[in-house]
Amino acid sequence: MRSLLLLFLAGTLQLSAGDHTVLHKKAVVADTHNDVLLRAMRGEDLSVRTTEGHSDVVRLKEGGVDVQIFSVWCGSEFGAGRAYRRAVEMIDTLKSLASRSPGMMMTPTYGSVQKALKQERIAALIGVEGGHMIEDSLAYLEDLAARGMNYMTLTWNNSTSWATSAADETEKGDSLAFKGLTEFGRTVVRRMNQLGVMVDLSHTGERTFWDALAVTTKPVIVSHSSVHAICPSRRNLKDDQIKAVAKNNGVICINFYSGFIDSNYHRRVSQIRTEHGMLIDSITAANSDHWKNELAIDSALAPFYRAAQPSLSQLVDHIDYVAKLVGPEYVGIGSDFDGVESLPKDMDDVTFLPNITRELLKRGYSERDVRNILGENVLRVMKANMRP
Repeated sequence: MRSLLLLFLAGTLQLSAGDHTVLHKKAVVADTHNDVLLRAMRGEDLSVRTTEGHSDVVRLKEGGVDVQIFSVWCGSEFGAGRAYRRAVEMIDTLKSLASRSPGMMMTPTYGSVQKALKQERIAALIGVEGGHMIEDSLAYLEDLAARGMNYMTLTWNNSTSWATSAADETEKGDSLAFKGLTEFGRTVVRRMNQLGVMVDLSHTGERTFWDALAVTTKPVIVSHSSVHAICPSRRNLKDDQIKAVAKNNGVICINFYSGFIDSNYHRRVSQIRTEHGMLIDSITAANSDHWKNELAIDSALAPFYRAAQPSLSQLVDHIDYVAKLVGPEYVGIGSDFDGVESLPKDMDDVTFLPNITRELLKRGYSERDVRNILGENVLRVMKANMRP
């Protein structure tokens, strides 16, 4: 009798393991944050399969991605007169990529997103990561919206003259001239609501987070953040913030970065970097560009970083936490592919996304809940914000 029971259970597990790929293909998979445009800006052709990074158009299709928000980003070194222009250049680069990729189309309206889904093409959207790219100008905000901007992250790590970031609120504290949104910042949020641009609260300081929620009349998106209770990073949301986003009818999209998933990751990486100090010194001595140095260091140390990776289960713990705290209707995925140096095990690139579906089913989530988490929740927030 026991052997028959074991055979039955084995058959059930095999069926479940097979079902996850079927469900993943049927579901709308929406990823709200991918930094792959940075590679395109360096001259890579992302319309074909590449061997670098985490994604390209071919691999996005293989991973089952139906809706992809591409990050338009520049650092704080792009000051007045440069940041807005950089955003325009990146948007133009995405549009060029879409024009060369039959399996993808630009979708500036919610209706065009639905059209792309019906045609089984990737709906390509624009997420401007950092309010500094409007350069304190409502005219620039309106222009980027006209160019197809679908969300704007109010701050990146750097604060603006009208909103404070999580990095600055944490590191500079009381030395800041202000915290949260200024009156101009509140005007920016109101204008975003009017323009059909989603308000993104990733990277924002806690004061900015609460100020924005008090102003917005539309559901917000948290495009690439995880859970503070599991991994206490300034980039992750605390329980009261998670509850507030749910009350707003918004969506929290879990970031896959190892450092936002596992609180021990940075300690392990620090130890690895200390052990390879001579290699790091040789890289930094040859180049004064901080970001290029970090990319070169990450590339050189990639084989060693693998030992520090969290598990796929730890990543899904963050999805599970939000779902159990406020409901599976308020959580999604915001991978940060091609924007981070480390991802969890079994999430090497975008083609591994079906593993999340498998893990959710394994944990007992219903097909309806899995569909919500993979993309339907994000579509709901898009529909509430975007032009028809």
